[in-house]
Amino acid sequence: MSEESFLEFPCRFPIKAMGKADQALDLLVMEIVRRHAPDINEGTVTRRPSKGGNYIAVTVIVEATSKQQLNAIYQDLTDHPYILMVL
Repeated sequence: MSEESFLEFPCRFPIKAMGKADQALDLLVMEIVRRHAPDINEGTVTRRPSKGGNYIAVTVIVEATSKQQLNAIYQDLTDHPYILMVL
């Protein structure tokens, strides 16, 4: 049975990671994502604090080349203890 994908690769794909604001989360997320998408730069990253300022959301837009690449990025982000949620 083959897996169907609703995405056509390559494509621009946003990945959002959230964690506590006291961590250098944007740098951490960039480091993890670069393992799988080395061509990203700071211009593709946005940072947004929560209303109370306790948490931060970091969004990175990658040029995704495959579903396997996206799965690997999500897995590495999810596995890191500073990252609380990945969307």
